[in-house]
Amino acid sequence: MGEGTLEVAIAAGGTAGHINPALALAEELRERGHHVRFYGQTAKLEGRLVPEAGFELVPIVVSGFDRSRPWTLATSLVQMRRAERQMRRRFADEGAPDVAVGFGAYVEMALLACCRSAGVPYVLHEQNSVPGLANKALASHAAAVCISVPAAHVAFEHAGLAPESVVLTGNPVRRSVVSATRASGRAVFGVPEDQEMLVVSGGSLGARHVNEAISRLKGELLAREELVIVHSTGADDFDRTVAALALSPVEQLRWRVAPYVSNMGDALAAADLVVSRAGASSIAEIAATAAPSVLVPYPHATADHQTTNARYLVDAGAALLVSDDQLDEPAFPEALLGLVDDPARRARMRSAAAGLGQDRAASALADRVESVARADETVGMG
Repeated sequence: MGEGTLEVAIAAGGTAGHINPALALAEELRERGHHVRFYGQTAKLEGRLVPEAGFELVPIVVSGFDRSRPWTLATSLVQMRRAERQMRRRFADEGAPDVAVGFGAYVEMALLACCRSAGVPYVLHEQNSVPGLANKALASHAAAVCISVPAAHVAFEHAGLAPESVVLTGNPVRRSVVSATRASGRAVFGVPEDQEMLVVSGGSLGARHVNEAISRLKGELLAREELVIVHSTGADDFDRTVAALALSPVEQLRWRVAPYVSNMGDALAAADLVVSRAGASSIAEIAATAAPSVLVPYPHATADHQTTNARYLVDAGAALLVSDDQLDEPAFPEALLGLVDDPARRARMRSAAAGLGQDRAASALADRVESVARADETVGMG
């Protein structure tokens, strides 16, 4: 590596909610001239997304412990010890990284345990308001814990970290999202500037109830002749939603239904209003594009963390919160249609979202990673 160049190891895996923020950080670090290597499982989602983004993926084979099946603990521990041995050999042969970053998935535990024993500092990033088990277990030895929403701070207060070591950076989003503009998004979706655009996304979990509630509002939404709806149903609920909507060819021109919107950054940048679940990645992308939103937290998320996630935007004045059980009540159409018909209020919400600075999260996290690595270099030289 050249002078000033860092070797950064990143562990992220399992779900897009862990992997995409890690890729956003990796893109920022690569842009700054550092070398980034991922550690993860080739058979999981990272096995596809990481190479597609142009980063090397070092294979790790681990499995989580399922508390409902206690016998899985033994297998999990054996695999973890084997992965740690493999990484120790790799560090011995090729040199250890300057700094490591874990994004909360179980796969991070082997890498960060090995880093700790090798004297390599590590940073944790927590996407949700309620931390997962891996980050909680590793927090006490982290050089820094970076959080996405203020509500996560309390969860790390008892980890023995100095208060200044828990830093609110926001949740990084990919450059393809941050760089999207209203004009480019409108061009992608073929929506003229003089029409309004509503984006509906139920996410990968719990899309059905959102889809049902939106479908019941078909008549009222299409009655607004300048409104175009871009509706991501989730793969499992696509056929059922299409049947429920029963859109005519003319109606299909203004109600675009798809199982998945791959270019969500363009959709959000183009949107006048968004209806979404409140997963960490969804919140981050909505905030980064400053899109006004109606958030419907998935009610079965662990410790109801989606409601806490949503509060980040709601408390800032950038979103309205509708609980899942209100989807079948007047509260949902009142909130949604009220915003569709109130561009001035949407403008205030957009301004509030922009004020959160979520579009700078990747840069803030990269700053912290560089700071931790260079502080360790200074200590090593002392």
